[in-house]
Amino acid sequence: MRLWLITGAGRGLGRAFAEAALEHGDRVVGTIRQDGVLDDLVEQYGDRLVPRRLDVASRAEVESVVADVVTTVGTPDVVVNNAGYGLVGAIEELSEDELRAQFDVNLFGAVWLTQAVLPHLRARGSGRIVQVSSVGAVGHLPLFGAYNATKWALEGLSAALADEVARFGVGVHLLQLGGFATDWAGSSLRFTTADPAYDETREAILGMPGYPTAAMVAEAGEPTEESPAVAARALLALLDDPEPPLRKIIGTGAHDMVKTALEWRRDDYLSDPAFSWPDQPK
Repeated sequence: MRLWLITGAGRGLGRAFAEAALEHGDRVVGTIRQDGVLDDLVEQYGDRLVPRRLDVASRAEVESVVADVVTTVGTPDVVVNNAGYGLVGAIEELSEDELRAQFDVNLFGAVWLTQAVLPHLRARGSGRIVQVSSVGAVGHLPLFGAYNATKWALEGLSAALADEVARFGVGVHLLQLGGFATDWAGSSLRFTTADPAYDETREAILGMPGYPTAAMVAEAGEPTEESPAVAARALLALLDDPEPPLRKIIGTGAHDMVKTALEWRRDDYLSDPAFSWPDQPK
């Protein structure tokens, strides 16, 4: 029976990861921002699910919660840095507060949790750290530059981390996810203040010259993307893989998105006559 520590477990992908782990017979510490959102799962699974309030943007809170979990529940076997949200806005439009908040949650939240759990994983000589990334960490999309930047940063940091901790028996994995039916594109999505200079860009990307209001997002109804349970099953399979990769692409169309992004980068590099793209291994 493994012990999981999952951030942002109250809804969406985080909740799906928690449910999959519990159904698998494991124990879960799920961090949440709102009391009560996991009560139904606690009723179903009892003390195998332990909710903890946590704002991952607060390093002090992260360190306190991890210390408490290790003391009262145990050292996690699987740590899933899932907490995050999307910020939509052209780079020129974004305020300093918006940018810092995006990085505080999506990047530094993962850093603080990783740093807090690593001494315990090293001391035991085992553990897995799972970073929930995105196909947006390989490519880019106008108006999503801040979000893409947090995931690109998470990718670079995690690749270095994987090499640093492998000798301690700790594995690191990046989930490069496509679109899933979660609150990410709903109530979790934040929009900046529109500058009319970017109306045409918004029209091309969002289908409207301005940013949608909260009411418009709510009226959009249920998301139509793939169920987050698909991502949860893929994560379980990854953890059971005897030779798991650093990066795992998950989701319908996600492989094509990564392929397209890499092709664009290749073609851009090839505009330099001194550069040659590496041959594929035979």
